[in-house]
Amino acid sequence: MRGSPTVSLPPKESRRPLTLRDVSEASGVSEMTVSRVLRNRGDVSEATREKVLLAAKTLGYVPNKIAGALASQRVNLVGVVIPSLSNLVFPEVLSGISAELEDTGLQPVVGVTNYLPEKEEAVLYEMLSWRPSGIILAGLEHTEAARAMMVNSGIPIVEIMDVDGAGVDSVVGISHRRAGRQMAEAIIAAGYRKIGFLGTKMPLDHRARKRLEGFEEGLAAAGLTIADKDFYSGGSALKKGREMTEAMLARTPDLDFIYYSNDMIGAGGLLYCLEQGIDVPGRLGLAGFNGVELLQGLPRRLATMDSCRREIGRKAAEIIAGRPHQGLIGGEVIELEPIIELGDTIRTA
Repeated sequence: MRGSPTVSLPPKESRRPLTLRDVSEASGVSEMTVSRVLRNRGDVSEATREKVLLAAKTLGYVPNKIAGALASQRVNLVGVVIPSLSNLVFPEVLSGISAELEDTGLQPVVGVTNYLPEKEEAVLYEMLSWRPSGIILAGLEHTEAARAMMVNSGIPIVEIMDVDGAGVDSVVGISHRRAGRQMAEAIIAAGYRKIGFLGTKMPLDHRARKRLEGFEEGLAAAGLTIADKDFYSGGSALKKGREMTEAMLARTPDLDFIYYSNDMIGAGGLLYCLEQGIDVPGRLGLAGFNGVELLQGLPRRLATMDSCRREIGRKAAEIIAGRPHQGLIGGEVIELEPIIELGDTIRTA
């Protein structure tokens, strides 16, 4: 785009919604012209249009679709932005949010990003244009435009699932780096030494990436490294877990442990090992992550770590509903502690 305007963001502390005047001042054109561009109405030159759109995106300005319709300029909706509905983790988060908002008059509305930053940006733009009462979204990593929209929305924002990073406003989650280190320590304490890792969506699933980083840190503290690792870009699935486990054991047959980035592929790996008559946990130990209910139906309980999903959803909704936990209105950071469940797939003394 031509012509980069000088853009000055309002102080974060003000948390005031941006206006047409802010975009007008940043782009150097009239408020009427800004309005025509953003509503795609009227005859505006391409150069002016580009200048206005660039200024609006840089500022994080989102047009108000309910302007003039409500005196409060807010609707009783809470935008919930998650990466997936097929992943068993997020429905439980949603149940915690929904249960907590039930008696507040607030209604959650869900948007799905498929782990794509540009999709998250588009979903946020649409949700914020309806002036919701708050936004709850998964993760701490966003595009600059998405972050600017949230910073200048003037509403409560709660980023969930992760505390390893700086939040826009309030944050509720667990430390995935710490979770990875703790699992490494438990595996080492059980006497395993040649360890493989199987994961999914590493480039886009930042929480899985942080767990792997923490896991490698935990191994390094004991003088160990991951003996074999593999990743795939599909969703979490039993079939993929079986296939990846078979391939890894064929490639590195002397592994004595496999750590999976989630329970679904871990469950697939466990079923493959049991079908092949592999001694679990004596010959080969296994562990996943998330503590999903599915594990209760397996022939053996896969070792895992509860990621506090429902509690995360509940506490995030409490913040949106104006029930602070730390005497703060905005800017809360709540870190929950996941618990390792050794199940039947890690040796015990």
